[in-house]
Amino acid sequence: MLFNSPEFIFLFLPLCLVLFFNFARHFGNQAAIAVLVVSSLFFYAWWKPAYLLLLLLSMLFNYFLGKHLGKVGGKAFLVFGISVNLILLAYYKYAGFILFNLNNLFDTHFSLGDIILPLAISFYTFQQIAYLIDSYQGKTKEYRFLHYALFVSFFPQLIAGPIVHHKEMLPQFASSHPFALSKQNLIIGLSIFSIGLFKKTVLADGIALYANPVFAAADTGTSLDFFSAWGGALAYTFQLYFDFSGYSDMALGLARMFGIILPLNFYSPYKAANISEFWRRWHMTLSRFLRDYLYIPLGGNRVGPSRRYTNLMITMLLGGLWHGAGWNFVIWGALHGAYLSVSHAWAHLMKKLGLGATHSRLYLFLAWLLTMFAVVIGWVFFRATTLDGAMGMLQAMVGGNGIALPQGILSRMGEIGVILKDMGVTQSHGGGSQFVLNWCWVAALMAIALVMPNVQDIFGTHQPSLSANHFERKDAFWPIFRLGRKVVFIPSTGWAIFVGVLAALSVLTLFQVSEFLYFQF
Repeated sequence: MLFNSPEFIFLFLPLCLVLFFNFARHFGNQAAIAVLVVSSLFFYAWWKPAYLLLLLLSMLFNYFLGKHLGKVGGKAFLVFGISVNLILLAYYKYAGFILFNLNNLFDTHFSLGDIILPLAISFYTFQQIAYLIDSYQGKTKEYRFLHYALFVSFFPQLIAGPIVHHKEMLPQFASSHPFALSKQNLIIGLSIFSIGLFKKTVLADGIALYANPVFAAADTGTSLDFFSAWGGALAYTFQLYFDFSGYSDMALGLARMFGIILPLNFYSPYKAANISEFWRRWHMTLSRFLRDYLYIPLGGNRVGPSRRYTNLMITMLLGGLWHGAGWNFVIWGALHGAYLSVSHAWAHLMKKLGLGATHSRLYLFLAWLLTMFAVVIGWVFFRATTLDGAMGMLQAMVGGNGIALPQGILSRMGEIGVILKDMGVTQSHGGGSQFVLNWCWVAALMAIALVMPNVQDIFGTHQPSLSANHFERKDAFWPIFRLGRKVVFIPSTGWAIFVGVLAALSVLTLFQVSEFLYFQF
């Protein structure tokens, strides 16, 4: 079931809210938690009922093993638990990829048949691995299975995050304060959800029309020109941004309706002026998991520069593989590992030269431009389904296939058009309106991403997430004209109309329901 589907918005969510608060009122918190667990399991089973058993077995295994680790310890049990989780993940997500490469390497023809990737397995596996490690280290408390089941299966964050931590969620579920319908929580939750729904159904799905055909053409070997390739790459850059931002907002809003506050997972990453800041703002809970349970245990930055860069590369390579079983994801992870290594080396050099304290607006702009360029190049590998397709896109983006403009546009440019033709720009037949719309969408969504405030800032006085209200902005680029802290949510008629319009526009698109991009991970 999708957050942006009619059955979820008009049936599942209202019914779930009514049952949750009525059971809380008449039978107490534990009954309400049970309703939410059953609802979340139903939500998961809607996709493929057979995989509900896998989720239940995973929860039972990790809960009781975690209890044992918390009481008795035993490193062998921890290794066993982590291994079981990773083997399960590896079978469903990576077995086909591994076998494909082995068959190519040894010219064999082994097959495991069609293995369907269980929805959300990457997310609930990482959450439970973290729980086992913390249990072994004595950081967990004694939790009821009902609370643990909700921690793993809570539907607002089950499918695509955030990757929540037990210390953030279980105390909220186990609170002695009665669950009661709150007008404020409902207003804040519905408002945030509506903003997220608009980002997904109107903005992300709107610009997807200009990204998908370009990458499909590249993957089939079609030769693209410079502007077509860049138009498609930038369209996907903003499609993914608003798709994931929209999902993250919707998750925050849904949880808030039930009186639950989730950790922040997305904070305007395209405003980052270096790649480290980008990863502090993009998929923040995944970055936190990789840092706490992989990068730091490997030695982090405590083992000298060379080992630090090696640890960064290992962490990002595995982060790339987490997103998908394919060489394109490996390359994407390696690129970001290299980006981070260069970024840390540059920061160290600047500090050594005494130049890292303050930066001019020009420096921030150039740093932002370089960061965005690096991110877009990475997204090409992230989106293309074949390595040849990604390389074909990059070849076109550096002008390897020439530069072309639609004939209708080039002919209207007068003397400039003549100069461009003399410089080698060719004309293509048709597609003028598509070209203009593509770049108008890119310009509009770039302006929104850079100028408009995000949910965390808009609702900062209402604690929209478990994170701090406002972040430092010294490593972020803001254009001269911006709407930042000036836009603050205050329950009012004006805000009600604004949110209502966004919700109405979103509902009008529900006849063309599309999955969230992060569902495939």
